[in-house]
Amino acid sequence: MNPVQPTMTAERPRPGERIMAAINRDPRTAPHGTRNDALLAAGLAAVAVCLGLFGDAGRRPDALGWALLLGAHVPLVWRRRRPLLVLAAMVALIMPYHAMDNNHFAPTPAAYVALYTIAVTSRPLRTILTGVIVVTFATSVMLTVNTHQAVELLRVSGWIIAVLFFGVDVRYYRQYVASIVERAERAERTREEEARRRVAEERLRIARDLHDLLAHSITLIGVQTSVAAHVLAADPGRLDRAAVAEALDDIAETCRTARGELRTTLEVLREGAPEARGPLPALHGVADLAQTARLAGAKVELSVRADDVPPAVGAAAYRIVQEALTNAVRHAGPEPAVGVDLRTEDGALRLSVTDDGTGAAPGTGAGAGFGLVGMRERARSVGGTLDAGPRSGGGFEVTALLPLEGGR
Repeated sequence: MNPVQPTMTAERPRPGERIMAAINRDPRTAPHGTRNDALLAAGLAAVAVCLGLFGDAGRRPDALGWALLLGAHVPLVWRRRRPLLVLAAMVALIMPYHAMDNNHFAPTPAAYVALYTIAVTSRPLRTILTGVIVVTFATSVMLTVNTHQAVELLRVSGWIIAVLFFGVDVRYYRQYVASIVERAERAERTREEEARRRVAEERLRIARDLHDLLAHSITLIGVQTSVAAHVLAADPGRLDRAAVAEALDDIAETCRTARGELRTTLEVLREGAPEARGPLPALHGVADLAQTARLAGAKVELSVRADDVPPAVGAAAYRIVQEALTNAVRHAGPEPAVGVDLRTEDGALRLSVTDDGTGAAPGTGAGAGFGLVGMRERARSVGGTLDAGPRSGGGFEVTALLPLEGGR
């Protein structure tokens, strides 16, 4: 027994929805336009035949009149493509028909459709000129045939004006609907672009956090592990258990700190995690960074003279100092002297991290990572600037200027 395969069928629009869609759509872009116009021309021709047969027995068309009447409906098949040419062809056929004093009402529906098509597809000025020309020309022809019929034509010309104005109104209505649809689509595209931009910014933020966290922690763990290995290998006979224990305790503390920060960062990526990211790192944590760098062997001099720093600026400064200390511990050589200075001045937080190291050894790949790029991105995120490079007297220097207004 074969299992029944479910099939997905699109729900057909209701008749009212299809009618409104046809009204709102530009007739020049409607699907199956030629086929529909051919059917419309055939229906109008049938109406014209009925009017010619039963409308006015005294003016029933003869063979030539029937040929002109039916031939006048043929151009309607192309009314969407060339409305002016269609109207001109119909006038060329209808005028001799009227001149022969045939039933004057029979071709009226087809003429109204041609005029409506011009009004709904052309500019208003062209529509008005077309109406004036049609009324003037038709009246002139009817004056040569029958003065009474010419006066009657002028009397009923209000229907021509009504048809033209109705077409203009429909045209403006369609333009209004199209502008609404365009604004809605543009707003949707803007929302999608904004969502993609926010996702990209969030990914960049997480990448920066992970880089700062992992680079800092792994560097310190590597240095502390090297200290422990050196103590173990220096003099196995006189093992300094206290120094080894201290190095291992430092490694464990660094791992615990890194694990906590990593968990906080990764919570953003968890499905259903709250939007809150937890407290941002701030300037009060710079002292812990300095102490951790001291445990790794650096001689850090810290000076913090900053009050009332916005959270975003404090977080940016914390990450910049963290990366700068990590680079100093990694590349500045053994026991570098590092100076960290943070102070508020002229509405900005000025940050400086210097060391007296010799820099990275050639071929180590230093500078090929994302540390400096990340620090500059941190500074730009709060509207600040950052410079980094070798010092004239030796060593390396990182300076940043972070406007306090940028983080409010």
